[in-house]
Amino acid sequence: MPRRPRVSIPGYAEHIIQRGNNRQPTFACDEGIKAYAYWLCEYAEKFEVSIHA
Repeated sequence: MPRRPRVSIPGYAEHIIQRGNNRQPTFACDEGIKAYAYWLCEYAEKFEVSIHA
């Protein structure tokens, strides 16, 4: 049985985790981490969301 969709209420914070398959590392090098952080900031501005941590 599939999981039910998550409820997302506008204006309320959501806890989101970035993790690899089977809890393996997501990034292989520092350049990957830097690129991810850049894109995260870029899209946070574009879609008007706040990143708290």
